[in-house]
Amino acid sequence: MSGRFRHGLVVGKFYPPHAGHHALVEAAAARCAAVTVVVAPSRRESIPLDLRLDWLREAHASTPWVRFVGRYDDHPVDYADPAVWDLHCAVFADALAGAPVDAVFSSEAYGEELARRFGAVAVDVDPDRRAVPVSGTAVRADPAAHWRWLSPPVRAWLVRRVVVVGAESTGTTTMARGLAEHYRTAWVPEFGRELTARKLAGLRRSRPDATVFDVTWDRYDFVEVVREQQAAEDAAARVSGPLLFCDTDARATAVWEERYLGSSSDAVRAAARRPALYLLTDHEGVPFADDGLRDGEHLRAWMTGRFRAELAGCGVPVVGLRGTHEERLAAATAACDALLAAGWCFTDPVLPAAG
Repeated sequence: MSGRFRHGLVVGKFYPPHAGHHALVEAAAARCAAVTVVVAPSRRESIPLDLRLDWLREAHASTPWVRFVGRYDDHPVDYADPAVWDLHCAVFADALAGAPVDAVFSSEAYGEELARRFGAVAVDVDPDRRAVPVSGTAVRADPAAHWRWLSPPVRAWLVRRVVVVGAESTGTTTMARGLAEHYRTAWVPEFGRELTARKLAGLRRSRPDATVFDVTWDRYDFVEVVREQQAAEDAAARVSGPLLFCDTDARATAVWEERYLGSSSDAVRAAARRPALYLLTDHEGVPFADDGLRDGEHLRAWMTGRFRAELAGCGVPVVGLRGTHEERLAAATAACDALLAAGWCFTDPVLPAAG
């Protein structure tokens, strides 16, 4: 069937939005002068409505004639009950604000009845899921297995962030990079190290013999570290696999701030997030490698203790890594495998029929 419609309607929960949803919206956009997409979850669902709207608007920013409207639909699901149909259609009609519809685009079996109730033509789009073999149910059951069908902002929201922390020269960078290679995913280097190198290079422009021991720090530096680290983390999350490995975070930065300035600031502590897992690299058995940017060999035991104390009360699982690199990597991958095996928790979107 070909031809162009004046106004197309798409409805769904988009829980979460995936490539099949995007293909449906694109199909409607290609054949309609205007499209209204009604995002209609129940309030019990575990992804906020506003987030879904933001994700969809980002994905379809190139088709401004597609309008996304959110409405909560807390009515039960019973396709055999005309009265229940009336309730759902009232929600959709409210979202349309009186605008007539001449085509309903859907990949679901209910599309025919929905179109009939709006006096519109039913347009089926990939109902057998052959072009895009994915569904919201499948994504919710196993996001990792269907990761390639998710857009960058959805990935960023679902990704499990694993943060590697530890004292100087205890292998945090090696571990974060190695885990990213193992899981074929992204990792985020430590911005504080980059800032140290910048500061030292700046000193050497006027003092060629300056060393890392001449570098000074102030409160703003640590706020900058947190800001830049989190920006890099958020960017990586959009292109990451189901796990994202981060070499340090705001809690670790607070410990470094304490190490250099004697205390940590409210601004740095307030920026702390809640990752899925911490990996703490122990200093014991790891030789100190002086690469010209390190100055705390004498403080490694103290810092390990501070990290351990800092993480103990944060409500996030912590796995200590000790022994050889191979032993540490094995312990880390076991913890990450368990994290993936635990899966993601989505509230059941289906409200029971009244009975």
